Amino acid sequence: RPGGTLWRAIRYWICRPLFAHCGQNVNICRDASIVFHTVSIGANSSVGPSAFVDRGTKIGTNVMMGPDVLIYTRNHCTSRTDIPMTEQGFRSVAAVIIGDDVWIGSRVIILPGVTVGSGSVLGAGTVVSRDVPPFAVVVGNPGRVVRYRNEPSRVTQNTDA
Repeated sequence: RPGGTLWRAIRYWICRPLFAHCGQNVNICRDASIVFHTVSIGANSSVGPSAFVDRGTKIGTNVMMGPDVLIYTRNHCTSRTDIPMTEQGFRSVAAVIIGDDVWIGSRVIILPGVTVGSGSVLGAGTVVSRDVPPFAVVVGNPGRVVRYRNEPSRVTQNTDA
């Protein structure tokens, strides 16, 4: 795209001071929404197009994020039945922590308080409601581990030519 590298650099220099911590070579894609001054992001990481990153999120280094990712760190209070939920306010922030070298696919939703282990892959459309172990490949709703990247693959290669 014409000017793509230039716009990326401009977004980086504008957004960098707005993070609690911002590493080098960070990419903030267009239309991303971030609750600044409370989010940390490590070097060589990116926030995908149209992503939402809530307050208190910690993103490690070398994290790839697809479009439309939603990271939430708080939720509405709903326990009282004597008053409308709209008047009950919010629960406390439960930080989301994303380790290093993580790939977050398109339209993944990460819910409050989740820790995503380093080296993990979150498949497109996954809803992550519990902690993800390091090197896990997680898919589905609710997200479930289907394999580990650091274990030998059981899939045989196609030898047909």
